[in-house]
Amino acid sequence: MLVDCFWLSRPNLLTIQLINYDNYGGRSKMDDKKKIRVLAAKPGLDGHDRGIKVIANALMDAGMEVIYTGLRQSPEQIVETSIQEDVDVIALSILSGAHDFLFPRIMELLKEKGVDDVLVIGGGIIPDEDIPILKEMGIAEVFGPGTYTDDIVKYIKDNLRR
Repeated sequence: MLVDCFWLSRPNLLTIQLINYDNYGGRSKMDDKKKIRVLAAKPGLDGHDRGIKVIANALMDAGMEVIYTGLRQSPEQIVETSIQEDVDVIALSILSGAHDFLFPRIMELLKEKGVDDVLVIGGGIIPDEDIPILKEMGIAEVFGPGTYTDDIVKYIKDNLRR
């Protein structure tokens, strides 16, 4: 398996694509089906990215294409990137406590832009009492500390709207 990384024209946006080659140097049949495209984003001023990088690696190991926005992205940047990259999933990670403003703002912008076919999940340090409110606003699921990465992969595969 060969890892192909490249920077896109927008700063701080790295696309990591796993390319499988058969024994003869050609692309394998696995590449013929459309991979799940995930935008991994860190909204707001949160500067902690270890968790989202672990999740991104787990999603890539599961055969998904992950586009990582980098740190300190505004809701507008996240939504615009998700549209430009035609993603299937937006995975948001936040540890700063601003989830109660940033997650709803992202959902509001997606609605304004007519994006209704993207699965939006969240994770990080989010109090249990805030999770039902976020789900009412359209966040499909919230994963807290200690969640197994296999559970996140399974959730995405089971709930993706294609």
